[in-house]
Amino acid sequence: QVHVVESGGGLVQAGGSLRLSCVASGRTSSPYAMGWFRQAPGKEREFVAAVRWDYGNTYYASSVKGRFTISGDYVKNTMYLQMNSLKPEDTAVYFCAVTPRVSSSLTAVQDYDYWGQGTQVTVSS
Repeated sequence: QVHVVESGGGLVQAGGSLRLSCVASGRTSSPYAMGWFRQAPGKEREFVAAVRWDYGNTYYASSVKGRFTISGDYVKNTMYLQMNSLKPEDTAVYFCAVTPRVSSSLTAVQDYDYWGQGTQVTVSS
C-alpha cells in the first residue's frame, strides 16, 4: 500500500504565493509519475501538473502554465508545487497523486492509483 500526504495549503491574497508539498511512502520503490489535481466546490477534479520521473518531463494545465512550477526528488518520493501569482479561481482542494504504471497520459484522474487526502488552498480577492 502507498500512503500519500500533502501539506502547505492555506489562505493567501490574490497575487501571492504558496508552496505545496507531497510525500509518498510505503510500496513506492519505482513510481512512474506524480501529479497534482484540484477540485473546487461543485466542480470535477481537474489536472494541474505532473512530473514523469524517468525523463523528468513536466506537464501543466494551460490555466496554470507560467505561474505554477512542479518539482521533486525521485529518491525521496517527494514532490512540490510552487504556486505564484495566485488568482481567486485557483481556490480549491489540491490533491497529490501517484502512479507506478507506465502511461501515455498523465492528465486524467484514472491515470493514478494512489491519492492523498488533499490540502485546501484559498485565494482571496
